[in-house]
Amino acid sequence: MNRLPRLNATEIIKIIEKKGFVLSRQKGSHMIYKNSANKRITVPFHGKKILHPKIIKSIFIDAELR
Repeated sequence: MNRLPRLNATEIIKIIEKKGFVLSRQKGSHMIYKNSANKRITVPFHGKKILHPKIIKSIFIDAELR
């Protein structure tokens, strides 16, 4: 089984922006991104803190990266 990379929110945002997602809105520390097909991804933004692997997996599934 492949291990997920250890990423922070800034690195995740760079990846999903390359996939065509743009910032739609922000509420508190949660940044909501949408693409042209209205697919939505929520990224919890806590600076340089490494995100939990389950959150990274969920974002990758939603962005169809895995």
